[in-house]
Amino acid sequence: MGSHGIKDRVAIVGMGCTRFAEHWDRSIEDLIVDATTECFDSVPAIGRDAVDAYWLGTMTSGQSGLTLSRPMKIAYKPVTRVENFCATGSESFRNACYGVASGAYDCVMAVGVEKLKDSGISGLVVDRPEHDGTELDLSAPAMFSLLAPAYRERFGVSEDDLRAALTHIAWKNHRNGALNERAQFRKEVAREKIEAAALVAGELGLFDCSGVADGAAAAILVRAEDAHRYTDTPLYVKALAFAAGPGEGPLDPTYDYTTFREVVASAKDAYAQAGIEDPTAQISLAEVHDCFTPTELILMEDLGFSERGRAWRDVLDGAFDLDGRLPINPDGGLKSFGHPIGASGLRMLFECWQQFRGAAGERQLADPTLALTQNLGGPPGACVSFVSIVGNELG
Repeated sequence: MGSHGIKDRVAIVGMGCTRFAEHWDRSIEDLIVDATTECFDSVPAIGRDAVDAYWLGTMTSGQSGLTLSRPMKIAYKPVTRVENFCATGSESFRNACYGVASGAYDCVMAVGVEKLKDSGISGLVVDRPEHDGTELDLSAPAMFSLLAPAYRERFGVSEDDLRAALTHIAWKNHRNGALNERAQFRKEVAREKIEAAALVAGELGLFDCSGVADGAAAAILVRAEDAHRYTDTPLYVKALAFAAGPGEGPLDPTYDYTTFREVVASAKDAYAQAGIEDPTAQISLAEVHDCFTPTELILMEDLGFSERGRAWRDVLDGAFDLDGRLPINPDGGLKSFGHPIGASGLRMLFECWQQFRGAAGERQLADPTLALTQNLGGPPGACVSFVSIVGNELG
């Protein structure tokens, strides 16, 4: 038994995304209305009455489908609220895709939203459930700070070389975000400033950590064979993969904090679904979960974009820059957008949507064919991971 996938059975025909920011003057309802209105405006042939069902991803900003149906004035249609740690936005998209692929619905909408700034707390703003005492009680920066020294020790990388690679990741993503009008932080940051920043946890400085923001994004999905009824530039879903691990990493003596096993599993599944044999040659761009700079470094190896122990060199060589062999986070990533939990996964897809429509402005890539998004939630060794692959052509 295994994943059979839904390659080329579902298409994105419309999308919307708010600016990610400290929206002190916008409520959760305002953000939902802003994102969904832009989404409907992007595909005039589909009116609100044409959407058969909705999936809403939010971690803490609302309970039940009423969080969406109330501000949108949805009249007696199914609205399913989902949550899956920081992959919540991707989870709403995944389930909405299955709603169409199964034949249950002709047209659906996936929405992701989170309003974190009002809480005054960063990260997963929920009370942790009771456990048996074996789980680590650490902040997110502290948990992910374990990655850097572990990587350095396993692969024999010097402290200066690894620091330079992590600095380059932060520099690259802020440079990309400076070109994006929807990013929270739209300013390039000098390498010297990144390296001189105050430490947050372990070896991670301020610019090694993603920010805290509010935001929302939305997508309209239809059957692939119907896509050209609504748009000349649909985006076809090639793969949807999700993996939840057993959560044994912190207790497993073989786990060394230099990989996310859940990412490896979900990437392998996604590549099989999409028929990807060489991701570095076949993928045109990738949006990945750069919650912390060492996270992006390790993801390059887990996703097969770099050989084991080689990612730091590839980073420094510019392989993942906007003009590199495989642009990573061309929109600026979590580093530039912050991470409103329910919205991030759909924000990643929104960048793919813009790139394939030639609407990415100064960061526009030439002739992209396939794009990957990767969204994870939870700490190293005990997380969930989502990987999607989308493209602008069938087959």
